[in-house]
Amino acid sequence: MKQVACMKKISFLLLPVFMLMFQSCGIYSFTGADTGAASTFQVNLFQNSADIVEPGIDRDFTNRLQDLIQNQTNLSLTNTGGDLVYEGEIVDFYIAPMTATADNRAAQNRLTITVLVRFFNTLDPTKDFERRFSHYYDYGANQLLNGAVLATALDEIFTRITELIFNASLTNW
Repeated sequence: MKQVACMKKISFLLLPVFMLMFQSCGIYSFTGADTGAASTFQVNLFQNSADIVEPGIDRDFTNRLQDLIQNQTNLSLTNTGGDLVYEGEIVDFYIAPMTATADNRAAQNRLTITVLVRFFNTLDPTKDFERRFSHYYDYGANQLLNGAVLATALDEIFTRITELIFNASLTNW
């Protein structure tokens, strides 16, 4: 009985200590994102200005970047006047042979996508940047880059590029 009473007293005394600890931490993100005083973000449509135009990837990439930021931060998405603004264009979408067979035919191809990003932090312009982000996906030369192969390639490439953009703009990595 004395142990229960003692535990209640200890719990009662430690509660304010824990409350102060968590309150003094401010906003904490498990992703390591540092949004500072920002409360909103805006992602303008990333136009496809690459030589090869794959329909719809501009919209898909823009949505993927918006979704990642919304899921990893407490920022609210806005169409105009965002504290953090992402804009740019898809500048490269190309396919190149990667490995050859004994009779000099391609055994594997590589799709590479490069995105030029301009990031503006209206609350702290020292964090602004303009940078290219690129990633690739390898697939067999006997496969056509359409349907499921294209969907898998775009998913993998967009996941990696959006993570790189997120880390460059909102973490100290």
